[in-house]
Amino acid sequence: MVKRHERSSFGAAYAFPGGVLEPADQLVHKYCGGLTEADANRLLEVEGDGLDYFSAAIRELFEEAGVLLGKTALTAQELDDARAALNGEALSWDQFVVDNAITLPCDRLHYFSFWITPVGLQKRYSTRFFLTALPAGQSAVHCGGELTDSCWMPAADILAASRNKTIRVHHPTRMTLQRVAEWASTNELVQWADRCSQQGVICDQPAFAPEFLQ
Repeated sequence: MVKRHERSSFGAAYAFPGGVLEPADQLVHKYCGGLTEADANRLLEVEGDGLDYFSAAIRELFEEAGVLLGKTALTAQELDDARAALNGEALSWDQFVVDNAITLPCDRLHYFSFWITPVGLQKRYSTRFFLTALPAGQSAVHCGGELTDSCWMPAADILAASRNKTIRVHHPTRMTLQRVAEWASTNELVQWADRCSQQGVICDQPAFAPEFLQ
């Protein structure tokens, strides 16, 4: 879990690493491995550019948590420097991927959830959720910019902390944690996510009661 800066979107709340699609995500399609454009479009039920979401998920995981999916010959220090340059906008994602010939293992991302912000709010989001196992030898550390803290906790413990108001968790994150908490291992979790993809991921779009919007 990562804690958003109080001045950012979803400020001062704990959430999963993630962000927005960027133009560079479309420029690395030929480096996306294990999944074709047609596969990505079918899984996400979009007409095109499905691989953008997988590229963005891998990019945001690296930028925010320092975890890079895929093999690379870069040293730990070089990865840290590249991450800092990406976050500081001194390096573009496509330049980083192309210059280092990094294959993005899109098939290691398991799509399982889709949320859209309720109608009536000034700022709305359309968000896809993916699962992946932490690569061997890597650890997650928040970037220290738009993220001010990070932690590893069992899903049930995060939910308990949210109920006790020790930490702040928004509704989509809470509901996702409830689903995750049902499984006892990473393998079970990944298998469940794959079943969600195969059956078709249902879009969750909450709605406010009329009196809330008045």
